Amino acid sequence: MENEELRMYGLVPYNLSPIQQGIQFGHALQEYNNNFFGVRDKFTEWNLNWKTFIVLNGGTTNNSLISGGVTPRGTLNKHLDSLWDNGIEVGTFYEPDLGNQLTAIVFLVGEKVFNKTKYPDWDTKMVESQIEYNKRFTKEEVFLREFLDPFKFA
Repeated sequence: MENEELRMYGLVPYNLSPIQQGIQFGHALQEYNNNFFGVRDKFTEWNLNWKTFIVLNGGTTNNSLISGGVTPRGTLNKHLDSLWDNGIEVGTFYEPDLGNQLTAIVFLVGEKVFNKTKYPDWDTKMVESQIEYNKRFTKEEVFLREFLDPFKFA
């Protein structure tokens, strides 16, 4: 959609200070910029016109090895897997001063995902059918609407 409002959403660990959460978000945003600036029209549109950040509590993170060679998966790590599995383009940052733990994930979100007044959720009271409703949203938009619903601001 042309001129669609866009926001850059980010997930950060719960246990960092607010200023550190913002810094980690910024690091991941720069990685997103490195990967997509001038390549993806959506990012260029956001960069030129919107510049809105939404920083969310992504839970825990852990990338260190424990006995037996098993890597524990924090919720932030699992969220990254889910975003990748659903085709969402992300920028990530792994903090060297914290043992290279994943400390931020950022991704662009269009207004069909976050503006539920303009684009309400489907329910059985709506006139249109579920099939017609589903045609209004991409697979990624449907995923992000459900994925983002339980998150709280960091």
